[in-house]
Amino acid sequence: MKVSEFTCPFAHARQSKGLGFMDDQNDPVTMLLRLKDVRKTAHNWKTFQSGAVPGRIVIPSEVKIRDTRQIPFELDPPAHGDFRALLDPWFKRPLEDEYQHKLDNIIDNVIDKSTSLASLDIVTEFALILQSQALTLLLNTPFEESKTWISWGTHVFRSDGEALDANKANILYDYLDKEIDRAAENPTDDLYSVLLASEVNGKQLSKEEVKGILILTFAGGRDTVINAITNSIAYLADHPEALEQLKQNPDMINNAVEEFIRYFSPLTQMGRVVTTDTEVCEHAQKADTRVSLCWASANRDEKTFERADEIVLDRKINPHVGFGFSHHNCLGATHARQILRTLLLKLSQQVSAIEVIDYKENIEELGEFNRKVGFDNLRVVLHRA
Repeated sequence: MKVSEFTCPFAHARQSKGLGFMDDQNDPVTMLLRLKDVRKTAHNWKTFQSGAVPGRIVIPSEVKIRDTRQIPFELDPPAHGDFRALLDPWFKRPLEDEYQHKLDNIIDNVIDKSTSLASLDIVTEFALILQSQALTLLLNTPFEESKTWISWGTHVFRSDGEALDANKANILYDYLDKEIDRAAENPTDDLYSVLLASEVNGKQLSKEEVKGILILTFAGGRDTVINAITNSIAYLADHPEALEQLKQNPDMINNAVEEFIRYFSPLTQMGRVVTTDTEVCEHAQKADTRVSLCWASANRDEKTFERADEIVLDRKINPHVGFGFSHHNCLGATHARQILRTLLLKLSQQVSAIEVIDYKENIEELGEFNRKVGFDNLRVVLHRA
């Protein structure tokens, strides 16, 4: 089996019943596996709620490690839309020329350093560094701050051998409290300061609301972006012809990015809390129980995607839900897409081949399913073109 092959553990359950089940810290989850059901449920915010107890819609649940609501992620309309109206212009900045120029430089430097090494771990020595350095652009903070974020590792809520680590999470919370207080005393043009000076519906944002936005920014776009970068490089290592294809046809890169997101689905699922007794896929679902929108299964739905279990770099019709769906589509999707587009372009121009030396897969245990979501490590050689 190729290093970059990600088999779909949900296929049989998706085809036979459309549902899966898992226990999450004694708070069971009914997993929706078909694309049409995932999309329909994501759109029905009145029955399937995001604005539940902070941390409960995340799987694994983060109820035990935080009580700050992530905004706008854990809000429902109309409040969700009010905050999105404030945040969307800032999170669309990756489309600006100056932002892109700075991102180009970051990725050029990471590739330059990586190709000078005998070998490197793509997870910790490439993807983590690239994600952290690019985040300084999104937050408009000093580049040197990335060193602190790199020191936290690939996940801000988890440590080796533990699904959740409250002590590690507190490192992020304490850091954000300090930065918010710093911005309150000495405002700059960074995201902390901009948010503190902002209003929603005529009311100035509180420090707690600012913190909720920033927790989402740090946590939501960390391991997912790292997985997307790592898995894409694994594919190019397995398929050197694809690297050459992108070099000769850079117009394919946008389609390739969407296909990588569909196939690898860096985030497996996201939960919702049921507000009233209802039914999903002919299964009775009680109020105050949880369902999950299983993006990873929906993105392999053979009723929608031809050759669903293959990467088709130039796939034209690709209604994937790798960045979520409906009003809760990923706030950081523009930033993530720009990172991947730029990375694929520059790798195709500057790297002739990628050789895998060693790797360890990152497997999620999800009740009856075990899903490969990425790699704990992926040691490669990047051969300079």
